[in-house]
Amino acid sequence: MKKTLLSLALLAGSFGAFAQTWKMDKSHSKLGFTVTHLMISEVDGNFKNFDVVLTSAKEDFSDASLVLTADIASIDTDNERRDTHLKSADFFDAATHPTMTFKSKSVKKVADKKYSLAGDLTMHGVTKPVTMDMTLMGTRENPRTKKPMAAFKVTGTINRIDFGVGTSSATVSDEVEIKGVGEFTKE
Repeated sequence: MKKTLLSLALLAGSFGAFAQTWKMDKSHSKLGFTVTHLMISEVDGNFKNFDVVLTSAKEDFSDASLVLTADIASIDTDNERRDTHLKSADFFDAATHPTMTFKSKSVKKVADKKYSLAGDLTMHGVTKPVTMDMTLMGTRENPRTKKPMAAFKVTGTINRIDFGVGTSSATVSDEVEIKGVGEFTKE
């Protein structure tokens, strides 16, 4: 009997160690980017269709794992002509490479709510390691569902030429600033 109770206690205690899935709230999340145009101004854009799967066993998210998938055809810069050009073989080649993915390899806590997010970014058929800054913007209980919620902001810079997206020119900067905000609810 003691062995059974001990086994049950160990089993119950181990449930807390399993990673929990957090579902992205698409209406409160955004994946965007900024490039410099003609070396004097900025152009912003975003991907309308994307999803992030977030898992973590720890309350401070120091063991988090993220997988992002974005639909290249959903790129939106508020200019239909530019969007069509970005989807073409000149840049993203959405017909051949319809998705962009990011798969985290590590999340390291560097300060109270600041993390270093490292992983592999695949874009235009090219996979490269990238490191970005991630901030835990806050946690709370959803007042309606009573489920835990968390929000994150991710920022970083990549070189689009490293991924074969376009060619280097004075028209559009090689460096692209990435900005993502995600609100998640624990499943």
